[in-house]
Amino acid sequence: MKLGAEPKKIAVLGGLIAIGGYLFYSNVLSGPSASEPSRPGGTISRGSAAAPTAAAYPGTQAAARRPASRYSEEFRPSLKPKRPEDRVDPMSIDPTLRLDLLAKVQAVDMQGGNRNLFQFSTAPPPPLPKEPIVPVKTPQQVAKEEAQKKIDAGPPPPPPAPPITLKYYGYSSTRGDVRKRAFFLDGDDILVAGEGELVKKRYRVVRIGVNSVVMEDTQFKHEQTLRLAEAAG
Repeated sequence: MKLGAEPKKIAVLGGLIAIGGYLFYSNVLSGPSASEPSRPGGTISRGSAAAPTAAAYPGTQAAARRPASRYSEEFRPSLKPKRPEDRVDPMSIDPTLRLDLLAKVQAVDMQGGNRNLFQFSTAPPPPLPKEPIVPVKTPQQVAKEEAQKKIDAGPPPPPPAPPITLKYYGYSSTRGDVRKRAFFLDGDDILVAGEGELVKKRYRVVRIGVNSVVMEDTQFKHEQTLRLAEAAG
């Protein structure tokens, strides 16, 4: 173990401590040098930690003396117009209650949404079915469709046969003859015809019965039953 080297290390350490203390004093603890002229605006000298003077910022002292108010910049809206001519005169307001407008508002149904805000998984309701769009037809198209309908329907049916105005009031038959002859009254004229014969060149006697006779209108191919006048009465 060498004891002679310890004093040398202690001496070097002491010198380093002395140099560090000098640098700390000169840079931190000592003020600005008197020989160095002061610069306008409170310039800080190199190696000095002094704060800038208040003369460099003339507005800071006034700002520090002015008390801060939490309501100084609060927004306070006013509902009154600034100009007097824009203000409403309360004496000119009509206080009458408009019952018609009140009834109109009460007649409106309150309708809300169908979606529940507290159920995130609920799907929205399905959209309403769209109304079919009916195309607008021109007069030419309408006339063409009507003509086509008439063609598809075929020819119109024949008009109904008019009723037979003859009155049947009796018949006659001879012994040994199975053929019967009927008596008809046409206004004041009396007409007689048997089965298969024509009356007034139009009506054929089809069948003669005791209380009725069947007649055929050969023009319209239509049959009609004429009842006996006494039986009908």
